[in-house]
Amino acid sequence: MCNKIEVAYHIIGKKWMCLIIHSLMEEPKRFSEICTLIPDLSKRMLTERMKELEDCGIVLRNIITDRPVRSEYSLTRKGHDLGVALLGVESWAEKWL
Repeated sequence: MCNKIEVAYHIIGKKWMCLIIHSLMEEPKRFSEICTLIPDLSKRMLTERMKELEDCGIVLRNIITDRPVRSEYSLTRKGHDLGVALLGVESWAEKWL
C-alpha cells in the first residue's frame, strides 16, 4: 500500500502536474490552450509533463486530422478520478492559503 501512495505523490508532486490536470478537468484542450492557461510553464516543460502523464495513463493525446492536423489532450477516467481527488486540495488552499 505504501508503495502505491509513494508513486501517487511522486506523480502529483512534480512541478506543474496538478495545474495541468486541473486545466483538463472540464474539457479537452490543445497544447496552446494549456500554455495560455499556465503562462509560466514553458513549452519544453509542458511537453515533458504531458509525456509523463500519458505514460502514467492519466492523459490521452488525440490527433485531430482536420486541416491543420493538431493534437488535443484529455483526461482518461484514471486522470479524471485523480482530478476529483485534487479538488480537496484546491478547497483546502482556498480556505487556508
